[in-house]
Order: sequence, then C-alpha cells, then structure tokens
Amino acid sequence: MTPILFVYAKGGPPLEYAIPRIAAHADVHVLALAPLPRTTESVWLPACASVTSVRPREGVELVDLICSHARRVGAAAVLTLSEYAVVAVAHASLRLGLRGAGERVAGARDKRLMRRIWRDAGVPVPGFKEVHTPEDIAAAFEELTPPLLLKAAWSAGSTAHLTVWNEQQAEEAWKTGRSVMEASSAQGYAELHAADEGVSDFLLEEIVTGEASDWFDEAGWGDYASVEGIVADGRYHPLCITGRMPTIAPFTERASLAPAALPHALQRRIEEVSRAAVDALGLDTCATHTEIKLGADGAMWLIETAARFGGVMTTRQVETVFGLDMIGMLVRELLGRDVDYPRRMLTEGEGAAGSLVVLAVDPEGRPWSELPTWDFEAVDWPALLAPGSRVELVREHSLPPGSRVPVYEEAGGANSMAALCFLTAESGPDLLADCGRILAALPHALGAPSADLPTPGSTA
Repeated sequence: MTPILFVYAKGGPPLEYAIPRIAAHADVHVLALAPLPRTTESVWLPACASVTSVRPREGVELVDLICSHARRVGAAAVLTLSEYAVVAVAHASLRLGLRGAGERVAGARDKRLMRRIWRDAGVPVPGFKEVHTPEDIAAAFEELTPPLLLKAAWSAGSTAHLTVWNEQQAEEAWKTGRSVMEASSAQGYAELHAADEGVSDFLLEEIVTGEASDWFDEAGWGDYASVEGIVADGRYHPLCITGRMPTIAPFTERASLAPAALPHALQRRIEEVSRAAVDALGLDTCATHTEIKLGADGAMWLIETAARFGGVMTTRQVETVFGLDMIGMLVRELLGRDVDYPRRMLTEGEGAAGSLVVLAVDPEGRPWSELPTWDFEAVDWPALLAPGSRVELVREHSLPPGSRVPVYEEAGGANSMAALCFLTAESGPDLLADCGRILAALPHALGAPSADLPTPGSTA
C-alpha cells in the first residue's frame, strides 16, 4: 500500500484506535515526538510499517525533521492527530507539495489570530483583548465587561484558563498561567512549532452566558456543542454534532456525548454557524473540531476551531453512533482518493457513546474530601450503568492502577485527569444518566471514606 507518515505527539485519540484505521488505507510509518504508549503496544504496533522515535524538536528544525523522514519513507501524505503538531505538519506538507491544512493553519491554532479572523468575517465571538504586557490587562478591563477569562493562546484541554474579576487578579493569573504552560510543556503538552509563543501568549475575553435549557429538552446537558468535520481542498464537510455535560470551573470538560439531544432545526443552525467559522479560516485539507457556545434565545458564539479531530475518544464516539470512520476518511482525502461524505451533516444516529473524564470533583464541581487511589477494576460498574450500557478504560489516557487521584487544579484543566472511560448505551438518555451516576458515586466507589462523599446510585 501507499506509505503515509504519521507524526505522533501528545493528545489525540489513543493509538490502539487510530493506527489500525490509518493502516486500513496506507502503510503507516510512525515518527514519534513523544514517548509511545507501551500499555497498548500489542494492538497498534503490528499495524505499523516502521516506528522511529526522536528527541523533541521545535520550529523549523521540527519541520525539517518531518520532511526528511517523509522523503525517507516515500510518504504520499503526512498526518497528525495531535493539537500540538498540527502547525508543524501543515508546514511540512506545504514544503513537500502534499495535501494538508495549508498556509493559514495558524488561524486554527492561535486563539488570538482565530478571533481576529472571525471578528473581521462577522462570525460571532466574545469580546477579547490580546495580552502581551500589563498595560494590555488594564486596557482589557477598560474595554471589556468582567468577569473575564484568561486563556493561553496555544493551549488545549482548558489548560491555563482562569477566571478573573479585576486587574490585580488578572496579573496574578497571567503569572500562574505561564507557570502552568511551562509545566505542561515539560510534559509534552505544548505547541511544537512555536514553543516560546506557546508558553507566553495569552488573551482575555468576555465570558458569555450559555443557556442549555433553551436548546435541550432534558436537563444534564452542557451549554455548548462541537461540530466534527473535514475540509477537503477548501470545501468544508460538517459531519455531526457532539454534546457535553456541564463543565467544571473554569471550563474543564468532563464528558463528551454523542449524539447531542438537539432538535433537528437547531442542529442545522449550529451547522451553518460552524460553516461560517471554518470557511473564514481558509483551511485546505484537514480535520476540524468546532466548539460553539449556546446562549439564550438562540444566540451562539464561537469558542474555537481546531484543524484536527476532537480529542481523546471523539472519533470513536462518532464511528459508534453515526457509522463514520473519520480517521479513515481523512487519510483517503490526504491521499487523493474518493471519500463518500454525507450530503448534509448527520443529525441522527444509532445508540449512544461517550467519553467520561475522571477528575477529583463531585457533580457540582466541589473537590473530593479524600483522594483515593485509581483502580478501574475496584468499581462495581454494573451497579452504576443502565441495562445494555457498557464501560471500558482508555488505558492510554489513564493513570496506572494504584496511582493517587490528582488534586483538581482549575488552571491545570485536563492535566488533572486521573482516567478516561469510554461508555456506550442503548440511548442518549441512558448514557447521560449513566455518566451522572458514575460522577455521583466516585470516589466512594474507589474505596475512599464515605464521609462527605456522594453515594453510589445517586443522580448528578
């Protein structure tokens, strides 16, 4: 088969899911920029034609490395599923004359540039101000309405996001945010093409108010949704919508669910807003993951668009519910082969699937009073699930058994995750209820003392 270079970095779907789907269409040559997950090696390694691990590189040096390795294996395309390698892979593909996200890829990575593009295109975004100096913070509080959200411009997973009410808090949060980004960078969770900027670049933006009850008929849903899609030679193909449970402070995700229980007409409105946002970015050929805040009376604001698929298990959720192998579709598109896209975005699927993040907070976002050790096998899962529902541990994104569950830190976002679970259910309501019961039962289900903790079986 045709060779393809897969550039591996932290983030993205687990290799045990991703690599077999790439290998179904091409010979997979892996260039690893981060330590590979050995716990699942028996699944993904046999599907690889070659695996090369290299020391971390940055900027132009990284692009040179990718190009050199792509030429060595004769790659007809270069692919990454990691947020942190998207820009470098796009630049390498341009240099090699291969299909990729294109020369405007930074607009789908740098949140400051992204918002400038959308503002100029008339796409609805919250008010924002770039932060380079303390004077920028003062100007932000003169121009914007607090509270404001401080964001790292190149972060992912809500890392280095902090809510602030005044200039002094914002200056302290800026220091904290840079420390968090430096720590994340040391762990491999940082932008690889613009390493210095990835740590130091921030913005402040207004916190717009969502209203999930104006969009969803049942309680338990978060006030934003994501549109998963693919851009092919500049043409955007929205594929489906995934929903969320409510975030925990400041805006850390704890569960992604498919399908989103939205009426058909509202899904079509979200589809069109996502189209305006992605079209404005001017991308060439890549995956897209577009997050949209859902407000009262039908208001919407763009949160962000990434030039890659939704993180962790989003691709598997979509395949389970909608029957779309998005990774395989993107590989075929990058190789110039025919891809069968839905005529319009799919609004209905079969069954339900979700990704549930284990964080040391209760359903209301309060910290656990005790921090137990993580042990998936210690939990009586059937007692927490509806008949017909199933749960499995995503080993690549989970701590080893016996590890202490980390304290949840708002600035750390998803970096505080103890584990990730993948759930399937016979219906969306069953899945939502399953997640609620699990969140209410932990950490008592892990063996922590019961005082001040929710009991298993209670609802969120």
